[in-house]
Amino acid sequence: MRHMTVTALLAVVLVPAPPAAAASTGTEPTRDEVLASWTQPTAESTAAWKAARRQQDRWAVYRFDWSSDVCTRAPDTPVGFDFADACRHHDFGYRNYRHDLARHKDRIDEVFRADLRRVCDARHMLAQPFCNGIAFTYYETVRFLPRT
Repeated sequence: MRHMTVTALLAVVLVPAPPAAAASTGTEPTRDEVLASWTQPTAESTAAWKAARRQQDRWAVYRFDWSSDVCTRAPDTPVGFDFADACRHHDFGYRNYRHDLARHKDRIDEVFRADLRRVCDARHMLAQPFCNGIAFTYYETVRFLPRT
C-alpha cells in the first residue's frame, strides 16, 4: 500500500504541467520534452504517462496519438498476467515517435520491458519466474520483429 501511495505521489509531482497551467507561467514544455518524460524505463515515467492517459484532454494541444491495439496479436492478459497497460504504453511510444522511431525504438522497447517486469514483480514470488518468462517472450518479440 505504501508503494502505491508513493508511486501516486510521484506521478503527481513528475507529470509535466499541462499546457493550460504552464502557459500562465511561461514554462510550457515542448511536445518532445513531454514525450521523452513519459517514455523512460522508470516507474515514475510510467506513472506520469498513466496519469496523463487518464486526462488526455489536458494534453490535446500536443496531438498525441493515444490509440492502441493493446498487445496486437498476443493475449493482453496471458495466464492472468495483465500486460495491457505495458502494451498500451509501448504503442504510445511507437505511434508518437513514428517519424523518428529508428532513433527511439530501443528505448521504447526497454520501457516495455521495464513495464512488463513491474507487472511480474507485483505478483507472488512463486509466480514471478513464470511471469518473467512470458514477459521476456513479449519483449523479445517486439525487439526483433520489424515494426509494421
